[in-house]
Amino acid sequence: MDADRRKILRFIGKGSVLAAFLGQIGAAGRAFFPNVLYEPPSRFKLKRPNDYPNGYTLDAAHRLFVIRQKDAFHVISAICTHLGCNVQWKDTEFDCPCHGSRFNPDGTVISGPAPRPLDWFATTVSPDGFLEVDSATDVARDFRLVIGGKGKA
Repeated sequence: MDADRRKILRFIGKGSVLAAFLGQIGAAGRAFFPNVLYEPPSRFKLKRPNDYPNGYTLDAAHRLFVIRQKDAFHVISAICTHLGCNVQWKDTEFDCPCHGSRFNPDGTVISGPAPRPLDWFATTVSPDGFLEVDSATDVARDFRLVIGGKGKA
């Protein structure tokens, strides 16, 4: 009976060592399969240039404003640089309804807790005639995409 108990304890001891070893191998092997973040693409198409009226148009789906001035376009982020609320266009300036930040029409900070201006994004016309925005690429505040004729590049 004493021998049976020793066999059982030996079996449990060796089994736990084997389980710990296999657990370590599994954890090390997991490093070869990193987690993948499925974020929305930074480059996306909007509407055709002719679909935008002159002035500021909010694209709520992408959280940005498309600004048209005749045949010139630029895109400004609608995300407040303070805490990420959506800013609103109020005739002559952008206002953040959350904490009171205010921005000039070019996105520079007028007042409030926002630490930096609104982002400007690179904008082009895709081969099929749509405005294409790259939200991962910032451009200078004087950037304008000029489209000649009737909205064709």
